[in-house]
Amino acid sequence: MDFLTLLQVLDTTIRLATPLLLACLAGLFSERAGIFDIGLEGKMLASAFLTAAVAAASGSVLIGTLAGIGAALALSGVHGLASITFRGNQLISGVAINFLAAGLTVVVAQSWFGQGGRTPQLSGNARFETIDLPLAAEMRDIPILGPIYAELISGHTLLVYVGMLAVPLTWWVLFRTRFGLRLRAVGENPAAVDTAGVSVVGLRFAAVAICGLLTGLAGAYLSTGLQAGFVKDMTAGRGYIALAALIFAKWRPWYALGACLLFGFLQAIALRPDVIEGTLGFEVGVQLLDALPYILTVVILAGFVGRAIPPRAGGEPYVKER
Repeated sequence: MDFLTLLQVLDTTIRLATPLLLACLAGLFSERAGIFDIGLEGKMLASAFLTAAVAAASGSVLIGTLAGIGAALALSGVHGLASITFRGNQLISGVAINFLAAGLTVVVAQSWFGQGGRTPQLSGNARFETIDLPLAAEMRDIPILGPIYAELISGHTLLVYVGMLAVPLTWWVLFRTRFGLRLRAVGENPAAVDTAGVSVVGLRFAAVAICGLLTGLAGAYLSTGLQAGFVKDMTAGRGYIALAALIFAKWRPWYALGACLLFGFLQAIALRPDVIEGTLGFEVGVQLLDALPYILTVVILAGFVGRAIPPRAGGEPYVKER
């Protein structure tokens, strides 16, 4: 594998890892507050559809993205009501959101556009365009560093850079602010937080809202950055892969970045079987390459990558003592 081919694979890795990263950070906020969220997949799917639909109708990707975030926030509100207010089973609530989004997006898309559950192809201002960073063209001919900057760092859409910047921002919020300290405490010992006079319900709803925001961005990127429109089940299990990456990362932001890049790399090499076969020297089945991210998900969830201990109060509704 030559240097430029490697850069192309890594460039694809970053693009494919972005929705996983945003969804993984969304789950990180939610689960750190003690709310397990299996519904990441459904929120991403709802956001992807509404973003593409509104962008196609308005011609503005920004308006579409706001609509997609609104859809994800609405589903987050449903999950919050079910699991926080009414103290229902968090896993069942998340699964119900996934089923609702999978069916509703296709039905509404067919009703609105009559294209078999798709939205119209997006172009122009209805999509996120790539951004060329300063001096990218001038540095392209500089050995090694030039191609890395011009091909790998520059030339991504806005939401790719938002996703990468979200990692240090998440770390700072969770580990360097009072809000983050309280959020983590709610996931470990909500009774102690309540005793200190801080609202457990308020903090958990805040975490669920942040989760909705990030999954909204992830879905918007899928339909307006990674692809040019919405198609049925376009998330393709990315919400579940993000949950596996979250467990793999042991609920830490920087580890989450590494885990998502690993999954993104596996997806990227599945798109370039010729490169892999040329590197290994023998033929590899395309089906096996396509299945690698899902195989790794099963391996992680089966516990073969080391013990991952979730927040102690995770999945448990908080009942205030009288």
